[in-house]
Amino acid sequence: MSGFATARQKMVDGQVRPSDVTDIRILDAMLAVPREAFVPENKQALAYLDLDLDVSGGDSAKRFLIKPAVLAKMLQAADIKQSDRVLVVGCATGYAAAVIAQFAPQVTATESDSALVAKAQAILARNGCGNVTVRTAAPADGDAAGAPYDVIVLNGATEIVPEQLYGQLRSGGRLVGGPIFALRRRLNPLRNQKCGRIAPREEFRRGILAG
Repeated sequence: MSGFATARQKMVDGQVRPSDVTDIRILDAMLAVPREAFVPENKQALAYLDLDLDVSGGDSAKRFLIKPAVLAKMLQAADIKQSDRVLVVGCATGYAAAVIAQFAPQVTATESDSALVAKAQAILARNGCGNVTVRTAAPADGDAAGAPYDVIVLNGATEIVPEQLYGQLRSGGRLVGGPIFALRRRLNPLRNQKCGRIAPREEFRRGILAG
């Protein structure tokens, strides 16, 4: 087993499993996708540490690969089905999209930084993620042209209600995101109002998506 493969196994066993992630599809996907391929070469040694990893390039705005355990918890909360169409917002270099692509048939990812879009497309192609489409778009815009989606994954945190994204969810759809407030420990999916199981939008403001 190579050094990176060993680090990947330790990441899953030491960070993801202890975070109450039990969905075997997520565990297998995180074992299969080489996280080091999605970070700059000078940071590959850090790829499997328990941290948000900066993958920004040049003068671009800050972009991160979120902590492995946080991503895994988000995906478990999203409860992605084999037939679901998934949108990843703010995909950075595409790692989250690559993980989801291991068990979802169709993934669309958006990123506002055109340089990162090109980088994500190249990395995903090299790693056989032919079921991922990467498009240039601001985070708040989502992907109206491709809507509706069954699941929308925010690759990061937000303190505002993503109004436009609500409208891009199919009835019964789920929207998940990373930590908003440090003191919140639960992570729950936010569901489309039409399904009758959505948490009130005020709960989103209070941190329903916190990790």
